[in-house]
Amino acid sequence: MMKEKLEEMNRHISALSHTIKDMEEMMKANDVCFLKEFPVSMERVQSSQPDPQMASGALIHVSRYLGNLPFRVWKKMQDIIQNTPVILDPNTANPYLVLSDDLTSVRNNGDRQTFPDNPERFDECLSVLGSEGFNSGTHCWDVEIKESLFWILGVITPSKKRKGRISIDGNIWSVSCNQIGQDVDRVRVNLDYDGGMVSFSDPVTDTHIRTFTTTFTHTLFPFFWCPDVCLRILPFDSQ
Repeated sequence: MMKEKLEEMNRHISALSHTIKDMEEMMKANDVCFLKEFPVSMERVQSSQPDPQMASGALIHVSRYLGNLPFRVWKKMQDIIQNTPVILDPNTANPYLVLSDDLTSVRNNGDRQTFPDNPERFDECLSVLGSEGFNSGTHCWDVEIKESLFWILGVITPSKKRKGRISIDGNIWSVSCNQIGQDVDRVRVNLDYDGGMVSFSDPVTDTHIRTFTTTFTHTLFPFFWCPDVCLRILPFDSQ
């Protein structure tokens, strides 16, 4: 089918070439003759067959192809971008702390960086907060701690002071490395704001660590103390 269409196209091209050549010869020989023969020449050109149509089977089914495109793009994005329940707030990070580009991990750089001394920033306590506060609902996030020997995790109110040394009591509910008598790679933080509870557990062994019960009256922010190597907030698919 395709071969026949190509042969037909070549025949039309050849015919048009002969017509053009004849018209050029007439123009050179006699302008009056050319004008007389012009209507006939135009009729010869216009009588050419329309462009051959490509067989439908050779075309892309556009609607079918594009119909699946958004879904395939979404699936590809899921493979690349991981959904992390908490991201860190760089405006609160102590100058010695370095955050990853995706704001999901923190480590102590050992060198003090030059940052604005804004009110939100911890200046002595080697801490950083989550970027989003919670004042209702239930929330959960896992933190990988296997590379860190010293750490404190929990939730904190905005009223807790950020300057100078801070105490781990009052307006902060947390668990530390000193309170766990076994090796753990991850700590899960479960916050039930409306139920007035924050609990900590080992998600690998499903072991309870500690639970606080109270009545929350202020927005709570995820709290991370990282004086040594690294803490990493895990995406949902790693939980």
